[in-house]
Parts: sequence; C-alpha cells; structure tokens
Amino acid sequence: MAKILIVEDNEDNRDMLSRRLVRKGFEVVLAVDGGQGVAMAQSEKPDLILMDMSLPVLDGWAATQQIKALPACAGLPIIALTAHAMSGDRERAMQAGCDDFDTKPIELPRLLGKIQAFLDKKAVP
Repeated sequence: MAKILIVEDNEDNRDMLSRRLVRKGFEVVLAVDGGQGVAMAQSEKPDLILMDMSLPVLDGWAATQQIKALPACAGLPIIALTAHAMSGDRERAMQAGCDDFDTKPIELPRLLGKIQAFLDKKAVP
C-alpha cells in the first residue's frame, strides 16, 4: 500500500482528498503547513507528496525546495496542488522541485492518473 503525504492547510480540502485516497487503497498522512510537511517527509517516508503551494509557516515552494535538498527525500515525487492556475505557476512549481502540477478544485481521476504514473515509475528498479 503506497503512502501519500498531503500537505494542505484547508481542512475541507484535506478531509475530502484524504477520504477519497483512502477509499482508493492508499495510506494517507497529513500535514497542515509547510514546516510540518518538511518534517513529515523525513519521518513518515511517504511514496509521494501532494503539496499545496499556499501554506502558512512555510509556503509550498519553499517546503518543496527543502524536501528536495534532503538526501533521503531527493527522489521523492511531489505534485503541486494549487488554485493559482495563472500563467507561470506551473513553471514556478517545477523550478521549486515539484515533479508535476495539478489545479484545484481537484479532478480526482486526473490526479489519480498522475499519482499512479509516479508510483509505477518508482516500482520499476
């Protein structure tokens, strides 16, 4: 069972997404701000991170950079989740170290496809 870390400060978004992912068979751990996300990336050793970009304490861009700078987490796939679908936001997320980008509101089938693609890549030695 793959473990997914959701870093999301909005309780409704966190609850909705975690319930849907658990129903699909994933183990889910939750962080409510970027600082907690960085700590949990190390302690929980997730298979993938869903990272909100607009977070308190440490925003998603900075949290992603810190996670990717950790040797144990450098290869950890991170999908940016943001309501900011402005021109340049995808590029900014990718420059911060995110491996993919998805917009809110979440379209679950599309997001599940991205998650599965990363998990499939990780499973191949």
